[in-house]
Amino acid sequence: MSSLREQREQLETYLIGPSGVLARDSRGRARPEAQDPIRTCFQRDVDRITHCKAFRRLKHKTQVFLRPEGDHYRTRLTHTLEVTRLARTAARALRLNEDLTEAIGLGHDLGHTPFGHAGERALREIMPGGFHHYEQSLRVVDRLEKGGSGLNLCYETRMGILNHTYGAPEDTREATVVRFSDRIAYLNHDLDDALRAGILHPEDVPAPIRERCGKNGSQRINAMITDLIANSAGGPIRMSEEMESVFDLFHNFMFDAVYRNPTAKGEESKVLGVLRGIFSYYVHTPDKLPGEFRRLANADGLERAVCDYVAGMTDTYALNVYSDIYIPAAWPVK
Repeated sequence: MSSLREQREQLETYLIGPSGVLARDSRGRARPEAQDPIRTCFQRDVDRITHCKAFRRLKHKTQVFLRPEGDHYRTRLTHTLEVTRLARTAARALRLNEDLTEAIGLGHDLGHTPFGHAGERALREIMPGGFHHYEQSLRVVDRLEKGGSGLNLCYETRMGILNHTYGAPEDTREATVVRFSDRIAYLNHDLDDALRAGILHPEDVPAPIRERCGKNGSQRINAMITDLIANSAGGPIRMSEEMESVFDLFHNFMFDAVYRNPTAKGEESKVLGVLRGIFSYYVHTPDKLPGEFRRLANADGLERAVCDYVAGMTDTYALNVYSDIYIPAAWPVK
């Protein structure tokens, strides 16, 4: 009798179209493993990512607004979940592999720094050789998780994570769907958060966006995903020329009105000082690093290990570490 995994792999041959990736055709893992009797290889990737420590830390990492006072602003975790849901919707409609799509979506931002893109810019300046969150995401799943052994994910999942920002010619269609879904998600939920914060008002949204995509987030997301699906069947993953033009307008509007807004970003100038201070401290006192990062320093170099430690911090943890290092503690007087 065939296993449940084998039954699922057979079912995929009916559910997944010719341009999707079948689990049984995966290029496999860097370290070969016995197949699971229940889950396909991509289902196992989803589970490994969901249960890893880096995934849990995303709930305390900035998406756009630095330490907002409110329960409904997005974090890096809620962004990840929104991206993944959009991507799965598109993948199902296009007869792609939903499990591979989900694994890439859940893992794409595991390497993001504390304090969002401000933290990434800071580490790019501090770290010799630079820093990019998509490369760090791959390093998290390949090297940092599980005490240095990594998650040993499938090749297709790993490459989708690595290339989620800019893409690559050899991308699977599943990876390209995640890349589009990432952009659709962050523009729309960042606009929603900006409206909630009072930085923008509904009438500030350019008329072509409101007229083509709708007046609220649900309408805009639906219009964009629907357009993507309608124009991607049987060919490259793409939007229509009209939607692409509106999307570019939306992107430029958000950069001008939100991502470079002095009110929204006024505190970000302090991020460089915080992360530089932490980085410098551990480079000069490596014996203070946690044990797993001291071991990593011996194998991969001190600055690389310190960068891994800092990049993995949550916003609050980074501030607490900085405070412990540089802010004098109160002296209790009895």
